[in-house]
Amino acid sequence: MTRTADLHTHTSFSDGTDSVPELLAAAQAAGLTTVGLTDHDTAAGWAVARDAVPAGLRVLPGTEFSTKHPAPDGELVSVHLLGYLFDEHDPAITAEWQRMRDERAGRGQRIVENLIAGGYPITLQRVRELAGPSAIARPHIARALMEAGAVTSVGEAFEELLDENGPFYAALRSTSLREGIEMVSAAGGVPVIAHPRARQAAAVLTAEVIASLVPLGLRGLEVDHPDHDQAARAELRGIAAELGLLTTGSSDYHGANKTLRIGQERTADEVVEQIIELGVTAPISR
Repeated sequence: MTRTADLHTHTSFSDGTDSVPELLAAAQAAGLTTVGLTDHDTAAGWAVARDAVPAGLRVLPGTEFSTKHPAPDGELVSVHLLGYLFDEHDPAITAEWQRMRDERAGRGQRIVENLIAGGYPITLQRVRELAGPSAIARPHIARALMEAGAVTSVGEAFEELLDENGPFYAALRSTSLREGIEMVSAAGGVPVIAHPRARQAAAVLTAEVIASLVPLGLRGLEVDHPDHDQAARAELRGIAAELGLLTTGSSDYHGANKTLRIGQERTADEVVEQIIELGVTAPISR
């Protein structure tokens, strides 16, 4: 089974460090033929990719939607949703993105202010510089904390200071997972749950919950992911086979923000073709 596609990557339009051209060059250098461009809650990188895609590489335009789903005790748990090849101008999606951008910008500033009040030597100005064209997100704050010597890595910043249950966190009202699936489907896209066995999502996304999402338009599960061990991958493949869902593989590449290599996890080429057949938007290529 040939696997030359990595369908989950991030650029500086969200919380990655590579520009779109840099990411595409890295994808081609890794021997990929298809790369999924899936920044958080935006399609801003798609237009750049249309101008920058090199010959021999195909870009699958997508987005990683920040969604939440209730746990049995009612607590809302973060679950990310990948949407591929949908109409980027769909009114429901663009309105939800604008709401989230507005909220995220305010949330990021509140976290920075909380850290400054707690004695951490960072500034809002520097975090904004690190965020560049995107709204302030926790990885930008983590990098500022690294520069200031408060932590030694992005991972340490998240574990020690930026965790959702930590004292400096500020909440963000996210789209529900069910709404996200319905929005992507209504916009002609292909919804795939990202890393369903990573972190808190693992306890929420039982086989029964996943089955309940299929009638809403869920099309696939991201199975091969750096956060999934072999047992999790086997379990997810079994669930996908039973429910008739596609299985994808992805690095979740973020450039220098995470120690992940582009292309280290991949999707079978035949699955990529099935996703293309299902989506309303064409892949980007020369």
